[in-house]
Amino acid sequence: MKIKLFPIRGGVHPEDRKGLSAGMAIEAIPLAPLLHIPLQQHIGAPAEPLVSRGDRVKKGQLLARAQGAISAPVHAPTSGLVMGIGGYPAHHPSGLKVRTISLKPDGKEEWIEGLDPVPDPFALAPEEIARRVAEAGIVGMGGATFPSAVKLDLRKRYSLHSLVINGAECEPYLTCDDRLMREQPEQVIEGARLMARGLGLESVLIAIENNKPEAQAALRAAAAPYPAVKVIGLPTRYPMGSEKHLVQTLTGKETPARGLTADIGVVVHNVATALAMHEALRQGRPLIDRVMTVTGGAIATPRNLRVPLGTPVSFLIELCGGFKQEPARLISGGPMMGQPLPNTQVPVVKGSNGLLALTAAETQQAPEMPCIRCASCVGACPCGLTPLEIAARIRAGALDASVNRGLLDCIGCGSCAYVCPSHIPLVQYFNHAKGELAARQRARHKQLETKRLAEARSERMEALQRAKQEAMARQKQERAAKAAGGGEA
Repeated sequence: MKIKLFPIRGGVHPEDRKGLSAGMAIEAIPLAPLLHIPLQQHIGAPAEPLVSRGDRVKKGQLLARAQGAISAPVHAPTSGLVMGIGGYPAHHPSGLKVRTISLKPDGKEEWIEGLDPVPDPFALAPEEIARRVAEAGIVGMGGATFPSAVKLDLRKRYSLHSLVINGAECEPYLTCDDRLMREQPEQVIEGARLMARGLGLESVLIAIENNKPEAQAALRAAAAPYPAVKVIGLPTRYPMGSEKHLVQTLTGKETPARGLTADIGVVVHNVATALAMHEALRQGRPLIDRVMTVTGGAIATPRNLRVPLGTPVSFLIELCGGFKQEPARLISGGPMMGQPLPNTQVPVVKGSNGLLALTAAETQQAPEMPCIRCASCVGACPCGLTPLEIAARIRAGALDASVNRGLLDCIGCGSCAYVCPSHIPLVQYFNHAKGELAARQRARHKQLETKRLAEARSERMEALQRAKQEAMARQKQERAAKAAGGGEA
């Protein structure tokens, strides 16, 4: 059955550079001498540590529990000795330190006892699937890192009709999802079907760009016994992997501004997340490693690697033969939406799908020139925005005006900056403005909360004063009554 696809606006066709690593099968790697496991590898509240310095832990052991409604636990990628819990540079452009567990592997790879595999996970109720996914620490592995169990619980609040598995992998250079689909198609299909079971759905659409014919063929063969699971080829066009545009391509429906795809009945998960769910439910295995692509013109030998979480980036670079030349830019993720890394000591985290070491020729760095009002950015924007107008307002310091022009609807795909002949770093302007707006909102919230607490304290003090005055008045009345009673006697 052929699925009708609907066109989306904008988008670009960057050179995909996937040939550097697409032919490299996924390889397991040796353990680094020291793993650094951040307590926050997900959107939401950081995990709360359950271990202390000097503790010996086993592979798969719970190191830190989730806190709050949106959070995820963290597990030991191997057995070994906890060397400490403290600040360590984050896998983030800022390089700021975050609370991190440092673990020295003992080389035994000894698993924790009590893992709970399920012979028939399809017999589980949706609530039990969500619970097990939460306990396994699974988050969105396409880079968003939103706790997956929270997404499974969307069935309680929305009227859903379809699950979409995102296998587009539209970012240039990255091939880890492609290799996963080629090498473990049955496990990906089972993970997708388990997701659908957890959401209470039948329909599963697995969407893959047409530049991955081997992955499409492998998943179609694995999905053949399941009529409700359909593998769909997509036009090769960036940013086809954006979940809102992916859903629009498949359904013809546009997600409401600042809304969720669940608002129009669709939930989207990544193929690597589907594999993680298969491993968690079928094998009882928590999320302790992931597949990522290490590539770029500066890397001696690009590879696809299965990497224990917490492995330093420097260790991966060494495994790939080091640098052929000094990279002009080191990026976590893809070149369009990825983030620059502050150094090579930062650890791999759950959202790390790629490590790029790009040469100066690949980055095409050039000095910023004045905007010539060509409107190329307008034609490239998949969200129908006017990036040149938004950027002009940001430069003028008119952030509220930039919001009125649609700043918060920008998905940060970088299409506008890619086509800009003046090399204006539009995405950096937008990210800066979003960060500043978020900081202002936090400051306003803090101010309001401080005011609320001050008012509450004032009310408590006034209530205490009233209670004290009333007690004194009662005591005065009691003394007067006693004095009057003594006079009568």
